[in-house]
Amino acid sequence: MKQKSVGVVGAAETTKMGKIPDVSVIGLHADAALNALADAGLKPSDIDGVACAGISPVELAHYMGITPTYADGTSVGGCSFMLHVRHAAAAINEGLCTTVLITHGESGRSRVGSSGFGRAPSSLMGQFEMPYGVAGPPTMFTIPVLRYLKTYGLTAEDLAWVAVIQREWAAKNPRASFKDPLTVDDVLGADMIAWPFTKLMCCLVTDGGGALILTSAERAKDFPQKPVYVLGTGESVETPLVSQMADFTSSKAFRVSGKKAFDESGLAHADVDHLMIYDAFAHLPLYGLEDLGFCKPGEAAGFIRERNTAIGGKLPLNTNGGGLSYMHSGMYGMYALQESVRQLRGIAPAQVPGARTSVCHGVGGMFAASGTVIFSNEAP
Repeated sequence: MKQKSVGVVGAAETTKMGKIPDVSVIGLHADAALNALADAGLKPSDIDGVACAGISPVELAHYMGITPTYADGTSVGGCSFMLHVRHAAAAINEGLCTTVLITHGESGRSRVGSSGFGRAPSSLMGQFEMPYGVAGPPTMFTIPVLRYLKTYGLTAEDLAWVAVIQREWAAKNPRASFKDPLTVDDVLGADMIAWPFTKLMCCLVTDGGGALILTSAERAKDFPQKPVYVLGTGESVETPLVSQMADFTSSKAFRVSGKKAFDESGLAHADVDHLMIYDAFAHLPLYGLEDLGFCKPGEAAGFIRERNTAIGGKLPLNTNGGGLSYMHSGMYGMYALQESVRQLRGIAPAQVPGARTSVCHGVGGMFAASGTVIFSNEAP
């Protein structure tokens, strides 16, 4: 993809966040979409491309009164929206459409109009992992995490530091679910969920959503908000079975997706001003920092503990508070993208001074998929 050929011109989250017992899943998609349209100064009739996960783009388009020439229903878990951005940029460049609306909405906490969590018994996971007693993500991510900690001589305390520092960022965000300060002892002393994860190392369960609108860079300069341009993108998948990862200490999908995005962007790691790494659980920023190339294998925990990713650090990370303290309705990727856009617009609650570039990296499933988007606020 040509650098900066496509820009984000609309970005917004749902009107309410956290606990929304009176809005269904499709209602959350629509609420986020209408907020993003208002942000961009557009009407539904101005949209000719739609993308979403969790519901069908057919359902979204019908509900919004849109007749698109491009539709994307890619659904690979929480990073689906990073892939949507990538696909939308390609579609705009190819002339398949001009203006793409990407939506997200989940009633993760209130379960209004939500589907179940189960896996089909005939699926690979249903056949080869579920019979052995796994009960959702906390008991599945432990497989790679325990190997990672043992390989690099790390402990649960190293995971706790991730939660502590992200709570410091959340304290600056009025929309964050939790803002009270945390200590390492607080995290380690919280209820045990699945060793080594305590409750405070696990993502929130909330309601909410968000939406983005993308168009060509040539058109983007005419919109009311400061455009945020797509500089590079990447995506990959590895396996639906966490037990079958090629290497429990590293994600192949992370490495492939991240390298593709960096190669396309032309950026060096030293050029990155701001970083978002999907953090459904406290270990994911460690893997992300290493697999994206910001840290050598086994060194990310020390990098975080030394406050490099904290307020005032050289690589601000998860500045909205992340999935551990800000918001996590099930598929967190949209919230990470929203924060990247806010930072580069210069309107984030915990604004990084002078931020010009942001890397936004997501995971889907248990290291099953990955998407990476690199943004810039400098015009082409």
